[in-house]
Amino acid sequence: MNWIFPVTIVLYSLSVLGYFIDFLQNNRKVNRIAFWLLLIVWVLQTVFFIFRAMELNRIPIITPFEGLFFYAWIVVTLSLVINWYFRVAFLVFFTNVVGFVMMAFSLFTPDGDVPDSLSTLLISELLIIHVSVILLSYAAFTLAFAFSIMYVIQHQMLKRKAWGKRLLRFGSLSKLDMYASSATIIAFPLFLIGIILGFVWASIQFGELPWLDAKVISSLIVLSAYALYLYQRFVKLLRGYNMALLNIACFLLILINYFLSSNLSSFHLWY
Repeated sequence: MNWIFPVTIVLYSLSVLGYFIDFLQNNRKVNRIAFWLLLIVWVLQTVFFIFRAMELNRIPIITPFEGLFFYAWIVVTLSLVINWYFRVAFLVFFTNVVGFVMMAFSLFTPDGDVPDSLSTLLISELLIIHVSVILLSYAAFTLAFAFSIMYVIQHQMLKRKAWGKRLLRFGSLSKLDMYASSATIIAFPLFLIGIILGFVWASIQFGELPWLDAKVISSLIVLSAYALYLYQRFVKLLRGYNMALLNIACFLLILINYFLSSNLSSFHLWY
């Protein structure tokens, strides 16, 4: 089944390209083609995930390759479901740009199994739950990021008085703001739970908490940044353009947390 992954990458890129063309030209026919391509991508991702789970006899989310793949699968799933029920124009495009980039990055990570020296340490139910919850929170934060990007773009279009069909398809600014904050308020507790589970696992396995690890420190910074966003949004009741920019900045911190801090971490050796 090695052919599934490269075929999925190609179809995923064509789908994102189709959504990009629709974004530029308001081409509904291309939009429908891109949707069906994305649906095929989801099917292939699911098949690949199931076959890898059967091959390795475990849930395949532990290695960097598996984590990025599982994240992309969640993003595709959520974007399709939300688009089906809420019909939010351009959401699928913006979320799957991120999803495709992450899945493309997985091409440059080792796709083998967990090293034998770490298998006993890593294959545990608590760790699998920890990773799963963290990746789910990342996907929800991605949705919030997409809504915030859409808010910023529409805000700039309104400021320039760029009237047209594209502007109408974005929907109202108030709805985009509400969707972004709703996705964040779902993602934040998932991220918090994931961090707590990680601390519990580390305490059980090593007898201490790695407070000074780069990955731990950066994760707490991300948690604090989103806590600030939620405080400003739901306590001080701030809304609008600056809040959308803050949400975007928080997501950029997640990317730094995932890629840069992982390279500096002495604790997340496998990720």
